[in-house]
Amino acid sequence: MKKVLLAVSGLNPQVITETLYALHMEGRMVDQIHVITTRKGKEYIFKTLLAPDGAFSSFLDDYKIPRETVDFSPANIHVVTDTHGRELDDITNAEANEALLKCCLNQTFQLTSQPSRAVYFLVAGGRKTMSSCLSTAAQFYGRTLDRIYHVLVSSEFEACRDFWFPPSKSVAITLFDHKRQPYEKETRYAEVQLVAMPFFSLRDQLSAEMLTTPRMPADLMASLIKDKDAFLIIKLPEAKIIYGSRELDVNPAYLAIYAWFAEQKKKCTRQESCQECSDCFVEALDIMSDHNNLSRLYQAIPGSRLLSEMSNSGIASLTRENFNSYKSKLRKMIASAFGTGIGAQLEISAVGKKPDTRFGIRLDKSRIRIEW
Repeated sequence: MKKVLLAVSGLNPQVITETLYALHMEGRMVDQIHVITTRKGKEYIFKTLLAPDGAFSSFLDDYKIPRETVDFSPANIHVVTDTHGRELDDITNAEANEALLKCCLNQTFQLTSQPSRAVYFLVAGGRKTMSSCLSTAAQFYGRTLDRIYHVLVSSEFEACRDFWFPPSKSVAITLFDHKRQPYEKETRYAEVQLVAMPFFSLRDQLSAEMLTTPRMPADLMASLIKDKDAFLIIKLPEAKIIYGSRELDVNPAYLAIYAWFAEQKKKCTRQESCQECSDCFVEALDIMSDHNNLSRLYQAIPGSRLLSEMSNSGIASLTRENFNSYKSKLRKMIASAFGTGIGAQLEISAVGKKPDTRFGIRLDKSRIRIEW
């Protein structure tokens, strides 16, 4: 059975050769290496790790590992991209983190889809969010034969940019103490330990449909958690939306707009089930002109600002343009938290064609609660 290493890396690709060293010492060398990184991380990997005289080649030569036995080419470097396909320099905001998570899920899905390969997930590199995203992907798609690993290196060597692995013949290397004073130490004193992290695989609990293509966590969780006839609860004092066993923290302005539409649904006069009903859907002008009720909801939410202090683009002066922006962002937030399937019932949906478009929530009014 082939073994594949899937790692996340930022500007510290040393963890890759350190892990390869630890695996080699245990007699478990991998056959293929894949790395998820940023644009800057890719450039650093090409410069230091995959260069003709780089650390990867040095490791293989030093430990007499035939180069053709380990597939680690530029094609195996997977850079996180935004929605326009542009490579990201770093993971610094929620949108970048979502793109990172998607990349981790995609690569994990592809690699674990082949029964003839065991996947070793290395979560030691990059920002903490990179480790977290890869661990999440491994928990959803990982199998009993797969492993999540962290590599531990002696602190003084871990902090050295020139240390990539302990060479077969010990050499003196320049290190720095806590006062940044240089000193030399033999590499034979470097301890490199590979730690297997316990994880609970959810793969066997996913439906066959969930394993046909990579999915985002909210959709995967939705297939695991059966929230049949769950309630949608809008907790204004806690600034959150709850559906079944899942919660979403929401900015006061967004929550006020969402609660306004929930109130419209609750006012629906239809006697029978109103699931998928659009009788209570309203035009955008209705919410744009209902300043009193919108303000009432907004001011009931902790963290809200005085309406007099808000900008012209805030909910105090809704326009069609910023209403569409709020609605679009709410849809993404809800889909991300609850899954696209459930999200279609909870989001602010639209019916009709312009200029006669109306908006509302599709979920049955009997399953909606607003808590003050």
